[in-house]
Amino acid sequence: MLDWDGLRYFLEVARTSRVSAAALRLGVQHSTVSRRIQALERELGTLLFDKSKATGFTLTEDGLRFFAYAEQMEGALINAREDILGQSQTLSGHLRVGSTEGFGNYVLTPLMVDFQRRYPAITLDIMPVPRFISLSKREADIAISLERPQRGPYLCTKLLDYSLKLYGSTDYLARSAPIRSLSDLGKHSFIGYVEELLFSDRLRYLDDIVATDRVIFKSTSVIAQYHAALQGQSLTILPCFMAAQDPRLRPVLDDEIVVTRSFWMHCHEDLRHSNRVMALWDFLKKSVQLNTPLLRGEANSLQYLP
Repeated sequence: MLDWDGLRYFLEVARTSRVSAAALRLGVQHSTVSRRIQALERELGTLLFDKSKATGFTLTEDGLRFFAYAEQMEGALINAREDILGQSQTLSGHLRVGSTEGFGNYVLTPLMVDFQRRYPAITLDIMPVPRFISLSKREADIAISLERPQRGPYLCTKLLDYSLKLYGSTDYLARSAPIRSLSDLGKHSFIGYVEELLFSDRLRYLDDIVATDRVIFKSTSVIAQYHAALQGQSLTILPCFMAAQDPRLRPVLDDEIVVTRSFWMHCHEDLRHSNRVMALWDFLKKSVQLNTPLLRGEANSLQYLP
């Protein structure tokens, strides 16, 4: 019989590509993970990983095939545990949600605190990061991204379209040349992204508005851009759900400069039967829809479900 417990070790090494990282996540010694992987490979009669100091543990062709089965077994065990423990009545356990940086800090985090008030037996990890979240590596149970996954065994839904506008601090706009039309923007400087480090083409929007030589401050972080704008030296494009909540920022040419992007929510297909995952899924869907005015720049504060 296959060692079921060995599947946990296999999945963690496959997702982290490092025995040391897998050991840390599993709370065991490095040698224990190595021993378990070797035992599993002996049981299956094949190599599951190619080992390299440079790239770590990379799944072989047999390893990739086994990974798909192991994930299905993991998902079945999770669903069985929830069903047997009756978590449909009292939701408990742990959830991890990853999202884009700005949305994660300014919308998702306060909504997740509200969710935890409703389900105090659930513990949460929130990951607002300026990169894509990998569901295949199980970095999160639910991911919110700028792009719809093109392939993979995922349950996916569009949350909504949101707006970005050009903003400046009240101090900057009071002492700078007036902006009455697009042609006036040539007299101003801007804050933007580091182009070569963009993790998504959906973040390319400043080039359509101003010349690149007018962008004098760049960052990979939208939070850093927001704080730079507050210093009153330049203009920047920000999501309305961030800037509209801060009275120190004002939109510029808000009838002419409106950028529209979308948020997508997705999770691994095998989690659709997880009661706690689906409870959070439905909660986020309803909460974000309730806050459509904020995300489209028509309101200045976050609303909560009754």
